[in-house]
Amino acid sequence: MTDSLHLLHPEAIHHLPPFVTAPGETDVLFVVMGIFVLLAVIGIGLFYFKLHALPEQLAHRGQKIQFQLVAVLGLLALFTHNHAFWIAGLLLALVPLPDFTTPLGSIARSLERLADGVSPASAPPPEPSTPHRAAATPAHAGTSAREAPPSAADHSAEPKED
Repeated sequence: MTDSLHLLHPEAIHHLPPFVTAPGETDVLFVVMGIFVLLAVIGIGLFYFKLHALPEQLAHRGQKIQFQLVAVLGLLALFTHNHAFWIAGLLLALVPLPDFTTPLGSIARSLERLADGVSPASAPPPEPSTPHRAAATPAHAGTSAREAPPSAADHSAEPKED
């Protein structure tokens, strides 16, 4: 420290604070603060992206269409910096959408059975439905309505010829 006192300007004070470095030495405080700022920026960025992906993580357990809508809203919020998209995606992820496909699939299967002439009472029990299962195809799937085999109800309505 006595050597650094001789290097000071004659009008400078002789009791320097500890963060002032002598000429030619490494500024330790500058290096420590540089590393701290770098780690803080990376940490804040990671927190931002983790928070930004929160609606998608919440919607992942739901339906596929709900997940896709939330993902699109998240991307719009990320690229436009419009927070309304992120809030809408978060609300959509938190509110479960009603399942319309299962009842509609059941209605479609029942209508197919009725069109084939099979009564619902004699039909086999329906399989457990999955959200994306295709409807069962009838036995005469390749034929048109004109070529379809007549059902028992059609024979009773026709007049009998003698």
